[in-house]
Amino acid sequence: MTDDVWLPIPPEEIAGLPEGPNYLFWDGGEDFPADPADCAFYVVPYMKSSETGVRPLPAMGSVAVVQTLSAGIDHVQPGLKYLRPGVQLCNARGVHEASTGELALTLILASLRGVPDFVRAQDKGEWLGGFRSALADRSVLIVGYGSIGSAIEDRLTPFELARVARVARSARTTARGPVHPLAELPALLPEADVVVLSTPLDETTRHLVDAEFLARMKDGALLVNVARGAVVDTEALLAELQSGRITAALDVTDPEPLPQEHPLWQAPGVLISPHVGGPTSAFMPRAKRLIVDQLGRFVNREPLRNVILTTGPTGPTG
Repeated sequence: MTDDVWLPIPPEEIAGLPEGPNYLFWDGGEDFPADPADCAFYVVPYMKSSETGVRPLPAMGSVAVVQTLSAGIDHVQPGLKYLRPGVQLCNARGVHEASTGELALTLILASLRGVPDFVRAQDKGEWLGGFRSALADRSVLIVGYGSIGSAIEDRLTPFELARVARVARSARTTARGPVHPLAELPALLPEADVVVLSTPLDETTRHLVDAEFLARMKDGALLVNVARGAVVDTEALLAELQSGRITAALDVTDPEPLPQEHPLWQAPGVLISPHVGGPTSAFMPRAKRLIVDQLGRFVNREPLRNVILTTGPTGPTG
């Protein structure tokens, strides 16, 4: 088997890489660092377009592992059809929990306490007082209770919440309490003051937040999206925002990047950050640790972490 490894971080900047493989740097540039046919382990460039990350896959006839540096894998899924059976696709569980959890908390607090209004008032030299909502005594619903959802709850715990409800694909029990199945979501929505989305994007969650979902949210509730933009039906959200019935804080949008003329920019009660949940100073050390650990396992023929699916003769199997 070939031993080329493509890394989106210069290999000399990653301490502890195991000996043996031929490490090559490629961060999505026009020219490939070598023949993609010789790549055995491909770490997908981070924060690049889906087209960029997928571009070498049709020629990667020897690849055994495709490792993303994102929690989601939706951006590489269009290229999986090009891969031979048995290729493992791994995500970056453990890399983004701290940063995304911080941002979710930031968006919640900024929205409830009116920070965007204060910034606009400061620009005009205005002293904008008034009564604002606190996070204390609120009920929060986390939709998508994986490692990121759990990290969000870690950061919510000190804020004297009335309740945290958790939703995932299937029911289970955690040390903090029950995780409800997705089927129970309609009954939970009317009870939540804050709804946080941290679910992966796939065909079961695309437009999960539609007009019916939003209509079930209580008046004055806050929707926070740190998942993927397409989890939310943008037109349905716009209708609710323009009515003033709910508010939203969005780190991701659909479309993305959001065009300058898009009405979501000017919708009342919305705070938008430009998909910055992951890229912080916490990213690089965690990404490097993941790469070193996974490559150590690969070289020593040990089971990999974070395997999301393995390609098969008729397509990916999870």
